[in-house]
Amino acid sequence: MGHERDCAYRMSPDRSISIREALVEASSFLGSCGVLEPQHNARLLLEHVLGLEGTAFYVALADPFPASGKEAWEAVITRKAAGEPAQYIIGRQEFYGRPFAVSPAVLIPRPETELLVEAILQHGDRLWPNGAPQALDIGTGSGAIAVTLAAERPRWGVAAGDISAAALKMAASNAAANGAAVEFREGDLLTPFAGAAVDILVSNPPYIPAADIAGLQPEVRDHEPHMALDGGPDGLGPYRAMLEQLGLLQAPPRLIGFELGMGQARDVAALLERAGHWKTILIVPDLAGIERHVLGVSE
Repeated sequence: MGHERDCAYRMSPDRSISIREALVEASSFLGSCGVLEPQHNARLLLEHVLGLEGTAFYVALADPFPASGKEAWEAVITRKAAGEPAQYIIGRQEFYGRPFAVSPAVLIPRPETELLVEAILQHGDRLWPNGAPQALDIGTGSGAIAVTLAAERPRWGVAAGDISAAALKMAASNAAANGAAVEFREGDLLTPFAGAAVDILVSNPPYIPAADIAGLQPEVRDHEPHMALDGGPDGLGPYRAMLEQLGLLQAPPRLIGFELGMGQARDVAALLERAGHWKTILIVPDLAGIERHVLGVSE
């Protein structure tokens, strides 16, 4: 963001400042440095510094700000003012009600991806009401999708792949921390799973057109891994590649679900239609009504 020089944070010298006043002061500071959602970011970071969350945090707001936390508080607010994502600073992000460790090696899980998971769970329950389908998550990153599927449906067999060894290490740690049984393999898209029986294929792949990356929000552009963002010239490269690689599997999956970027839904739906493996192609909007997911379903 370029604010490192003029946005170094120093708390008010008033030693009697309350936790609430510290939160208001830091929120105002972050806003002046151009940080989006300054109140939300300041609260996340303050919960982290104080080791409090939920009700305990709000109960403590009237307490004096602890002098022992001053240095850490100033440091995290300065990092946030410089554009670093709060989730990387605190090292975690909640997804589908579960904590996930995150680092610059992986994308930060987004709320809209929870809707993709929900759609896969609903259609999976309908297609296999008493069975145990084999689900595969490609480009797993932090493991958010695979771990959530395995935790929500312990009878399902869940595997996940990623080209990044660092991402897979973090995903495996998240699976263990959440008590989820997931098999992880390293490699490019479907290639590590050649010969596998896959009933459900789900992926939130890189989908940003390469030329658009420079114009992304600085928090994303300057801190999240470009390998997980760059979808090639038109952003659709990973979708084409996965569909071309379906022949590596024993059979095409009966249920496939993709997350995608704004304005890509119709193009990705057309790719699924041309592949010819799914009777029904569904475009699923997010909570804002933006078409962000495409599903293919074979009864």
